[in-house]
Amino acid sequence: MGFLSRKKPKPAPVEIEEERHIVDDLHEMEEAVPVRDDGDWDAGPLDAGDPPSPATAQEMVPPTTPPASDASPVDQVPSTVEKDAEPEVVEEAALNAGSDDEEEGPARMKAVDLLAPTRLDFLKEKESEEEVPVKMADVIAFANQKGGVAKTTTTLNLAVAFAESGYRVLCIDLDPQGNLTMSQGIDPDKVEKSLYDVLVNDMPISEIIVKREIDIAVASIDLAGAEIAMSTKIGRERSLEKALKEVHGDYDFVCIDTPPSLGLLTINALTAANKVIVPVQCEYLSMRGLVQLQNTLRMIQENLNPEVRIEGILPTMLDSRTIHAKEAVEILEENFGDLVFQSRIKKAIKFAEAPVKGASVLKYDSASSAANYYRELAKEVLSHGSA
Repeated sequence: MGFLSRKKPKPAPVEIEEERHIVDDLHEMEEAVPVRDDGDWDAGPLDAGDPPSPATAQEMVPPTTPPASDASPVDQVPSTVEKDAEPEVVEEAALNAGSDDEEEGPARMKAVDLLAPTRLDFLKEKESEEEVPVKMADVIAFANQKGGVAKTTTTLNLAVAFAESGYRVLCIDLDPQGNLTMSQGIDPDKVEKSLYDVLVNDMPISEIIVKREIDIAVASIDLAGAEIAMSTKIGRERSLEKALKEVHGDYDFVCIDTPPSLGLLTINALTAANKVIVPVQCEYLSMRGLVQLQNTLRMIQENLNPEVRIEGILPTMLDSRTIHAKEAVEILEENFGDLVFQSRIKKAIKFAEAPVKGASVLKYDSASSAANYYRELAKEVLSHGSA
């Protein structure tokens, strides 16, 4: 046999007592097996004296069974195993195929859903929610760097005239003197929270609004230091504009009273506004400030707020008995044309008396000519399309 040709150390002889020799058993097996007539294999007797050779051993194996050396590992697997394995392969392929005929439910997921479900969420088309349009308030700034031209009086009384017509109005006192706040019976020195906290500390503007004849965002003397406190703040020119976003949908008009300067507070008002009304006292020195205001407004349009524009120039404190006042109005109309309002705010003692009572002139003396001046102005402003 083949393994006898290998040179290996001979083990020590072991004596095995056998009651019966193996050759005798083989002879008995040959006698028990009948001789086949087809001649496929030789069933002749073996020599009792010689062990069976490898060729003889192979002839003893039936020809229906292939030799062990030629059989592959796949061929050695029983046929029953192969039959059971086929449905598993088909089932796995069907699972990955994702047939359209199969019912999909929460308990059955596709392979792509398991791979990246979060990424597919961004790819899904979401139904766009209909945005409800919010009417933005008209923001009107009353500005003139010349003091004593009735900015505060015009801001308050025009706002109250709007309110009489059924509009929701908010007044903002951006003047550190707090005259608009005092005109509504509020002491600026006793105010705990004011526009200073809104502009410097980003407090919500709704926390400083007080309800009087109209809603008013109050000022205090602290506002005088706001420009210095805001000097290092990024986007300081837009502080008021950002604060007003909270209440834009709550009002129809926002009227801003500005200080008599073209500093940072006035720039905040012009940046937040879309319209500017310029009260001008009918005197020569008051009209000179219009040129500087126009230059400032042009810079703001180029850099901060391209939508802001002059709504109109309002002649105030008009004394029609003097020739100088008449000439001043003529100069305004020659230089600014249609920008000059047709309404005229004439001098009246009621304008001085009303703030003492903490009220507007429309409430202090509703039937007075002074009150009618601002009612007429309100109609003119509304006719310009401000409503």
